[in-house]
Amino acid sequence: MNWQQEFKNPDLLREAFTHRSYLNEHPEINLSHNERLEFLGDAVLELVTTEYLYTKYQDANEGELTAYRAALVNTETLSAVAREAGMNDYLLLSRGELRDTGRARSVILANTFEAVLGAIFLDRGYLAVRDFLDHYLFPKTDKIVKEALWQDAKSLFQEKAQSVSGVTPDYRVLGEVGPDHDKIFTVGLYLNKEQISTGTGPSKQRAEQEAARLGLIIKEWNN
Repeated sequence: MNWQQEFKNPDLLREAFTHRSYLNEHPEINLSHNERLEFLGDAVLELVTTEYLYTKYQDANEGELTAYRAALVNTETLSAVAREAGMNDYLLLSRGELRDTGRARSVILANTFEAVLGAIFLDRGYLAVRDFLDHYLFPKTDKIVKEALWQDAKSLFQEKAQSVSGVTPDYRVLGEVGPDHDKIFTVGLYLNKEQISTGTGPSKQRAEQEAARLGLIIKEWNN
């Protein structure tokens, strides 16, 4: 799907990739930054994703559908899809933003993904957005549901540990690497003195969730 070449109005696509920081360094350029398109795209993304999930999972209740959607449209998922679609190569950023390729870039990519959706909606309408998401985002849904990535893994692991073993799980930071603005944490999940799993992430909370998710799989408590 060559989404870059399908725009009737290429100025919309250029605006979708223009970060505010770029215009601060290039005031002579007659462009708008992408925040208004991002605002529109966020709303379009929610509507199209809600319709998709509502149709696909007809036995799921409102709470489950809300959780599926939250996992599908979070920053981590959207930034990963944006990278897969090649959007990182088109970003117009300041020199400072170009040097930062960690968590800050993931946020920018997720926001840009939403801005591109806004641009597609204005350029070619709702069905074109649906086609784009069918190709790039919605294939992630089966993995999210199958592996219970939509659940609060920490709460579920604690519930299972207490009911099966009578033990409250303990999380311990095993290490952290990287500069202060872009650290990666490694956390161990323990039941009493037994280490069940480890998880990594850009925050202690994310690392704990990953450790809990893996712990559920290891203990076969994810069914």
